[in-house]
Amino acid sequence: MDITPLFYAGLMIATGLIFGKIAKVVKLPNVTGYLIGGVLVGPSVLGLLDQSFFSGLELISTAALGFIAFSIGNEFKLSYFKRVGPGPIIIAFFEAFFGVMFVFAMLILFFTLKHDLSLDNIRFSLVLSAVAAATAPASTVLVIRQYKAKGPLTETLLSVVAIDDSVAIVLFGIFVAIANALNPAAEHTSLFHQISEPFLEILISLGVGGVFGLVVHYGTQWFTGRGNRISLVIAVLFMTLFVANWLGGSSLLASMVVGAIFANMSTKYEEVNGLIYFVTPPIFIIFFVLSGAELQLSVLLSIGMIGVIYALFRVFGKIFGAWFGAKISHSEPVVAKYLGYALIPQEGVSIGLSIAAAAALSGTAGDLGVKVRVVILATVLIYELIGPVVTKIILKKAGEITVAG
Repeated sequence: MDITPLFYAGLMIATGLIFGKIAKVVKLPNVTGYLIGGVLVGPSVLGLLDQSFFSGLELISTAALGFIAFSIGNEFKLSYFKRVGPGPIIIAFFEAFFGVMFVFAMLILFFTLKHDLSLDNIRFSLVLSAVAAATAPASTVLVIRQYKAKGPLTETLLSVVAIDDSVAIVLFGIFVAIANALNPAAEHTSLFHQISEPFLEILISLGVGGVFGLVVHYGTQWFTGRGNRISLVIAVLFMTLFVANWLGGSSLLASMVVGAIFANMSTKYEEVNGLIYFVTPPIFIIFFVLSGAELQLSVLLSIGMIGVIYALFRVFGKIFGAWFGAKISHSEPVVAKYLGYALIPQEGVSIGLSIAAAAALSGTAGDLGVKVRVVILATVLIYELIGPVVTKIILKKAGEITVAG
């Protein structure tokens, strides 16, 4: 039996602890320290982590995302939406939509100015811009937890990143469907069928999450011991991740629904969350150190002008979209002013979408599918390193950070 992965897991936890402490000393979020530590011990720099073992640790990353999604779902309470209205839903739509449209418009302008607006480049622009909708919740949640942020901006931010996953899936599905329809070499299924697929994915996720959410609710009434309740939530989340993925849904969205059902039905959700909080730190540390180790510094050299356009205008689009959505939904001024800046990070979801995007562009001249992957991987590196720092800054400016650091 090869137990080498245990060594790498231990090395990653130790790396996270050390660099998290260093980050805290220089007043950066812990998650930034985890990512930087991962980059340094990963193949790009010191090579202490062997890339061949990354796949064996992906289960931990999947589990970490499940726990993060569950905790976000806990914030998705009906009482909150009755109090604030549809604002977070409106904001989530517009920040994702304008993130996509800003990137798409600038890519079309770029190819037009280059006199290279071919059908393949239009399809490339559609597919690459579609990935811009996704916002990663993991680093945002950890920053909020570390600094115990609380207030209208924090509440809205958690709700928006929860809803964003669904909006991103739909927008991605629509844009890729249009790109496929423009492919003269492909055997087409109907545009309606292609566009309906992301909605089916969401319905599957809601169904799976709803069923397992009820299991957690009634299970915590039956099991009263702390250890049993922790074990129950972990077991349910693991099964949720598997079943949602097996049925073709979003495991992240399904886990959010489990958390939302539990928070809205149970009076025990805060107590159970408190217990889970003490179990998850090593899992989160491994997740972010591994994420850092997988970031390849070499891809930055090949990002090109297209990568610069994507990196900048995705952020501009999300800032504008969040401001616009907050204004028309009459959200609080602090939300309109700052929310968009906390939507920078991209990680697991965008990388997953980039794989589907690359597949949609297979066979294009110049291997545009590979170019999509390179751009996303490079910008993920940039976003993940600066995103948590920016989130901390805006939460501090909003006066919602309650602990020093």
